[in-house]
Amino acid sequence: MDVEVDGILVAAHELKAPLAVIRQLALSFDEMNSRDEHIRSEMISVSERAIKQVNDLIKVKRLESGLFEMEPVSVRAVCDDVTKELNYLFDYNRKELFIKYANRSRLVTANRELLYSVIYNFLLNAMHYSSEGARAELVIKEVKNRVRVVVRDFGPALPVDIWREMKRGFINKPTSIAMRPGSSGLGLFIASRFSRYMHANVGAVRHRDGTSFFVELPVSKQASLLNDFCN
Repeated sequence: MDVEVDGILVAAHELKAPLAVIRQLALSFDEMNSRDEHIRSEMISVSERAIKQVNDLIKVKRLESGLFEMEPVSVRAVCDDVTKELNYLFDYNRKELFIKYANRSRLVTANRELLYSVIYNFLLNAMHYSSEGARAELVIKEVKNRVRVVVRDFGPALPVDIWREMKRGFINKPTSIAMRPGSSGLGLFIASRFSRYMHANVGAVRHRDGTSFFVELPVSKQASLLNDFCN
């Protein structure tokens, strides 16, 4: 693994403990007024998302061990769980999340934990980079016997160099993204690594008014056999 990336993973290990302490301290506060309670909730929410990203970075290193097994996974169920976790964040930031499931094949070959993180990171990006009042879109559809999960945002354009890396299907290291301030590209880095491990295609489409990120997964053989039987 790249030395620079390895250094990031070491830093991730170091960050996990203080983030957990911040979360625990926030949870320990009581008898607060409504304003302070709001601040406490935000502290907990931010620290939990940061811990989740740190855990994902640690998983990047563990990919080398091959511990994440591939199995038939319900892609709709994974998307349901991710949106259930992030709905409050969209509501809080006054942004709408439009969801459309148009896939006939329900099962894909993937690792549920890794697929969850890929979709979570795409949606978190969409939430951050869509302006207030705008909407993000989550669509599942089928493309050439594969299931594609697409997350569309209406934020600033994705820089060409990042788009090319996504088109190649692999981001070498987290990098800052011009026109998308506050992003280190960690989410896209994690998503590309996890997708590669699952033998899934990952990419991005640039629009005049935003970007679509997608992960494309093979239909599970179990699902294919079931379809053949039903037909």
